[in-house]
Amino acid sequence: MENCIFCQIITGRIPSVKVYEDDRVFAFEDINPISEGHTLIIPKTHAENLFEMTGADLSAVIHASKKVASGIQKALSPDGIAMLQLNGRGANQVVMHYHMHLVPRMPGAGRLPITIWEIKAGDMDAIQKTGAKIAAAIE
Repeated sequence: MENCIFCQIITGRIPSVKVYEDDRVFAFEDINPISEGHTLIIPKTHAENLFEMTGADLSAVIHASKKVASGIQKALSPDGIAMLQLNGRGANQVVMHYHMHLVPRMPGAGRLPITIWEIKAGDMDAIQKTGAKIAAAIE
């Protein structure tokens, strides 16, 4: 898409710090990183979110994520790597082109808020009803 910043990065019209590329995906450093090595992996074919992704492109992004995460692990030796992917404005997706974040977590770094939540028992009746509703809607 002509106005998509990530599509423009793929074509080279906007510069980026590329770390990986193949025929289906492009991976580059986030210019507003949460931590050193924060990397984005995007499909070369424009898709706004998970719901628009083809199976082949989604598979390519996941395979590339593993490859790039291995490079991050080798280069930076983080304690862990968070994989984060947001879908829609309600989930705080800002760039409307599917992208996977790989966020290295270094020793002594604070926790990412999205990776922390209070563990409390849910209402099992409500959970079962919701699960059945979702299962019935899966095609």
